[in-house]
Amino acid sequence: MHYLVLERWSRGDSYFHRLDARVKIVALLLYLVAIATTHPFQWSAFAAFALLALSGVIAARLPLGGMLLRATAVLPFTGTFAAISVLTGDTGAAFGLLAKSYASALGVLLLVASTTMPALLHAASSLGFPRILVLVLQFLYRYLFVVTDQAQRMRSAALCRGSALRRGAKRERFHAASGVLAVLFARSYEKAEGIERAMLARGFDGHIHLLYSPRLVWRDVAFLALAASAALGLRFLLTISA
Repeated sequence: MHYLVLERWSRGDSYFHRLDARVKIVALLLYLVAIATTHPFQWSAFAAFALLALSGVIAARLPLGGMLLRATAVLPFTGTFAAISVLTGDTGAAFGLLAKSYASALGVLLLVASTTMPALLHAASSLGFPRILVLVLQFLYRYLFVVTDQAQRMRSAALCRGSALRRGAKRERFHAASGVLAVLFARSYEKAEGIERAMLARGFDGHIHLLYSPRLVWRDVAFLALAASAALGLRFLLTISA
């Protein structure tokens, strides 16, 4: 997945990237709790939360336009519930729901774009997240490499042989695509079994191990104190002022 944008962004080198992943997860949880408990009609609060997340984007030296665009991916899902609120006559709640979801998505995207997936999963395991959930996410992340790489190889081979996916009737292209999809899953399953045997042969015990041992330093504690103060401070100060 080296060609995925978020994977490439998470390999950056900035103050935000060097923070301990556990600290960033706790800060995100506080940020999400502050947003979730804010009244849906507090527009100034949602704007302040968005600015708080954007300050993290700038600190991490991530592309602002790309982050803002990718955060909109959550809007089609919350848009359904927002439309229901509009139909029931509660327009304010609909816009509040969209604002909450977008600000929350921006915070989650900042965490994922500034933290490598192995470090993120290791931090989640250290913080006591359910072990089965962490393992599922770990294997999903690992096997995405298998599926995408196999798909790239099959695509290159098909183009070299004059693939029927590029010409012919729609019915023929559909049959060709169906056959390619079936072969892709069969080969990916075989490779996944090989990966499992290789992991067991290397002593995989169901736990995530990194090449380094993350340790909390003063900058991590300072960031957590600052992030908690900013999120909770915005939550209560803006509510009181309203």
